[in-house]
Amino acid sequence: MKYLTRKEELILLAIFRLEDRASLVKIREHLTTSTGYVWTVGNVYVPLDRMSKLGYLESRIGDPTAQRGGKAVKFYHLSKKGEEALWELSKVHDRMWAGIPEFATKK
Repeated sequence: MKYLTRKEELILLAIFRLEDRASLVKIREHLTTSTGYVWTVGNVYVPLDRMSKLGYLESRIGDPTAQRGGKAVKFYHLSKKGEEALWELSKVHDRMWAGIPEFATKK
């Protein structure tokens, strides 16, 4: 398995959490709120595009909206490959953090 970068992992997790509302803008807002780091459009769009090409993401075009001057919004969701990648990363994290209890009690 090709391991994803931390940025890619966070983006996939944001898409998973946002479910059917995972547009570029919503993903960016969720990441900024969750991490406390201001994510630029480029910080999100470039990995989204790369992961789409690699088959981790699928997308659909929503209906045109008046707020966007009649332009449609693109929504992302995890493909089967994307779900499997997150599952594998979760198992790797569990193995890597196993036996390090002192971090569990620090805040």
